[in-house]
Amino acid sequence: QVQLVESGGGLVQAGGSLRLSCAASRRTFSSYIMGWFRQAPGKEREFVAAISRDGTTTRYEKSLKGRFTISRDNAKNTVSLQMNSLNPDDTAVYYCAADSAWRVLATRPEDYAYWGQGTQVTVSS
Repeated sequence: QVQLVESGGGLVQAGGSLRLSCAASRRTFSSYIMGWFRQAPGKEREFVAAISRDGTTTRYEKSLKGRFTISRDNAKNTVSLQMNSLNPDDTAVYYCAADSAWRVLATRPEDYAYWGQGTQVTVSS
């Protein structure tokens, strides 16, 4: 089992940037596919990005590619999400998640077994 703790959320003006981080508890962090999801009020949780165990392969929700970048540092047990050109539609609680299965990068929340508590991102217009 792995515990995940997100940080870096906050209030930012439209056009600004934020960098979210997720710290994992286990030394076997590199054995997990890592993903970021978000959930806005009244909406379902949606996929944002995922990254392979060794960090060489990434996958993004199509509309976010180019503005968001996922990365990981297996030596520090962290995964990050750099978010640029933010707009009010990006307002949501952002969650990191871990997938221990051996498969292609998943986009469904149910494919991820471990979740952080979430961090709020609010983009003002």
